[in-house]
Amino acid sequence: MRTFLLSISFLLTSLWAVSNAPSHEEPQPAQQETTTSHEEKFNAGHMIIDHIVDSHDWHIATFGHTHITIPLPIILFDEGKLIVFSSAKFHHGEDSYKGYKIESDRKAGKGKIVKVIPGTMETDKTAARPLDFSITKTVVGIIISFIVLLLVFFPVARAYKRNAGHAPKGMQSLLEPVILFIRDDIAEPSIGKHYKRFMPFLLTLFFFIFFSNLIGLFPFFPGGANVTGNIAVTLVLAAFTFIITTFIGNRSYWLHIFNPPGVPWWLKFPLPLLPLIELAGVFIKPFVLMVRLFANITAGHIIVLGFVSLIFIFANMNPALGYGVSPVSVLFSVFISLLELLVAFIQAYVFTMLSALYFGMATEDHGHEHAHEASH
Repeated sequence: MRTFLLSISFLLTSLWAVSNAPSHEEPQPAQQETTTSHEEKFNAGHMIIDHIVDSHDWHIATFGHTHITIPLPIILFDEGKLIVFSSAKFHHGEDSYKGYKIESDRKAGKGKIVKVIPGTMETDKTAARPLDFSITKTVVGIIISFIVLLLVFFPVARAYKRNAGHAPKGMQSLLEPVILFIRDDIAEPSIGKHYKRFMPFLLTLFFFIFFSNLIGLFPFFPGGANVTGNIAVTLVLAAFTFIITTFIGNRSYWLHIFNPPGVPWWLKFPLPLLPLIELAGVFIKPFVLMVRLFANITAGHIIVLGFVSLIFIFANMNPALGYGVSPVSVLFSVFISLLELLVAFIQAYVFTMLSALYFGMATEDHGHEHAHEASH
């Protein structure tokens, strides 16, 4: 039950954070520039950005000039009213709907839904931005990962109760080595004797990140959402670790931050230099957690898309070059994709292990260490 409640907390907090994070929309058909041959030149940068950032629809495939997408709900709360409509209303040559549009100006917050001045397409900069609870592509990806967690672990939990004292079978036998790995090699060595109360959180954290990474590597719907490559999601995960560490910190933990033992007095007075550094570390640690996961997952997607883009870049120069470079690009893309399978596990492991280490530092009793130092 605790794991289920933690999953719900992850889901709700991530949905709120992602809904309020900047998103990206593809150019509207009426605004797309065309060349003299009426053919849009391939832009690798635009293609890569379109695939790794959030959006208000889910692009499935493109056939010629036809884009197959799944429109997602726009949910706004403005002036005491709840406004709900499909993101498809922003397409097909319509730039605004019900007085709202998706901001295209990067300085004004590209991807945000803003109000427009009646009768024009200019943004009403004096109007307060509506509260945006829209279901974006990343939000759908979070929901899919959450559903996968439930579909996998509810049967496993029932199997543990049903087969108590017997050898594991099926999915239970597949996941048990990973669960034991998290317990015996991450939680217990890092946290100590109190590790059991943190196991639900650590298991939820590990498998949410791991499943999200794997689903993001799958190129077709319902895969392909860059969940852990969205900094709003990694911010929420790191915030959970920060909040738990802060609230479980014991007296020894805070004493080592504000009054580190064994430090010369001249490093504490008149300017408490070392305590300030230790206090900064309290905030730097979750910040590093957030950036590390975001950067590693995003970098992997960019590298794979970069190799794929080489085919079209060379094809624009000469079709023969495109065919010639295709085998090399495909081989490198497959190699990086296989490497990303390993990265998906490593990043989930690193995030979980560091969280466990922070919990261990916050709950460790240093009294026996001081006594041992005094005796010598």
